[in-house]
Amino acid sequence: MHTLYDSDTFSVTHMLANAVAADVPTDGLGEGEQLLIVPRLARHGFEIVDKRNGKEVYLDGSWAELFQQHISAWQLKTPTQEEVEDTLEQYAELAQNPVILH
Repeated sequence: MHTLYDSDTFSVTHMLANAVAADVPTDGLGEGEQLLIVPRLARHGFEIVDKRNGKEVYLDGSWAELFQQHISAWQLKTPTQEEVEDTLEQYAELAQNPVILH
């Protein structure tokens, strides 16, 4: 988990998934039998928290890829804070989940 952006209005965190094969005992297999281990799908994503409204959205799949394109473009040409906030505002419109602290 890496915080990419944090301001008074938004916070963006990059969530890194770890695809790890399940620990399955092989001592019950007979001679010549093989165990097929299918790794879990690694899903990376971005969490955008709109601090003004107390809501968050998690982007994965094609939404995460689209957001990653924005980040790549920002790395080539450093945006102003206003440009970043405008982009995050667009994604924040998708936010439906209230931020809950445990």
